[in-house]
Amino acid sequence: MEKEVIPRKILSGWISFVRKCFFRVLRVGPIPSHIAVIMDGNRRYAKKKKLEEGVGHDAGAFALLCLLIYCYELGVKHLSAYAFSIDNFKRKPEDVKKIMDLLRECIPLLTRIVKHRPIRVHFAGSLELLSADIRIPAKRLMEATADNSKFIFTLCVVYTSTDEIMHVVQESCKEKCDHIPEIRANDASNGLLGENGDSHQGDQDLIKLVDIEKHMYMAITPDPDILIRTGDEHRLSNFLLWQTSCCQLSSLVTLWPEIGIWQLVWVVLNFQRNHHYYGRKRNAAVDLVNGSYSSSSPPSQS
Repeated sequence: MEKEVIPRKILSGWISFVRKCFFRVLRVGPIPSHIAVIMDGNRRYAKKKKLEEGVGHDAGAFALLCLLIYCYELGVKHLSAYAFSIDNFKRKPEDVKKIMDLLRECIPLLTRIVKHRPIRVHFAGSLELLSADIRIPAKRLMEATADNSKFIFTLCVVYTSTDEIMHVVQESCKEKCDHIPEIRANDASNGLLGENGDSHQGDQDLIKLVDIEKHMYMAITPDPDILIRTGDEHRLSNFLLWQTSCCQLSSLVTLWPEIGIWQLVWVVLNFQRNHHYYGRKRNAAVDLVNGSYSSSSPPSQS
């Protein structure tokens, strides 16, 4: 047994050394701040390997934890993973149970990981739809890691982008309605109300972009620079629809449990090659929102 363990440790150390060398070379170029992933192909992986279907999800969870470590070592600041859609509740009960069991198991594993690394863990979505034995430990982990800022790992569970946008609209409207009496009282004291009792500062009653974005489930992260989907799929599947207008979409033939350092290196190299293009697109989008275009400098069509 000892003879088997020693070569394994040496091999593990060698692989770690090679990985860090690759990452050091990659860091010469721009590193994406935020990588988001849609994990597709767990069941196909199990079928390919002639394993029980649930084993594919186990392998997928392990691949996610490995990717978390790789991104942390590379210098990525944010990693977000689409773990469970609200629509997934429509799947077979045994499939739903398997994912929920994995969530229960992953929370203690994440707790161990953050003990040795300053990682903040965030769960995004309608968490009230989770059972208490998952929701409560998840919230405790979020609270325990809230002060960590070097790396933020977001697990999107019971999440869809349309649900997020609906939540944002409801919260923004509620906030504005709560503040309208205060605004009108202030205007009245300053003589700013019109003849019909309307405020001359009516724009304060309007919902602005900043109001929307602060209520997002994903408010603690910037928009992703890269969205990776495995399994040769090319759909967003109701994930980060608001946040992905100017990000690189990478569809990999690789099944999710098979994703590793080489796929990450390839995606980051492709990002570096197109960095200036996506940077221009993002800056143009920001300028358009801020209304900073002049008639002499229309938005780029490149």
